[in-house]
Amino acid sequence: MTRKFPQYLTQPFQVLWFEPDDLAIMTASFIFAQQFGGYLWLTMIIVPWAYSRFKRQYPRGFLRHILYFIGLAPMKGYPQFFERDFLE
Repeated sequence: MTRKFPQYLTQPFQVLWFEPDDLAIMTASFIFAQQFGGYLWLTMIIVPWAYSRFKRQYPRGFLRHILYFIGLAPMKGYPQFFERDFLE
């Protein structure tokens, strides 16, 4: 089984200048604004802006690690979070 390997490991997948987590936040705020309307259309601007400001404080990939820590996103090929002893 072969998988496509990125050419540069330091460059994440991007659409224009947005990373996948930014796109997910924008999509969720768009859906939220469509459902409830009114002044909530401002969430399409405010929520992604606030998330990008929050994201700058942490290293790249912190959201995936947080989701792994709370049990929502598995990380394949890595040991479990609670492993203490490793054998070589």
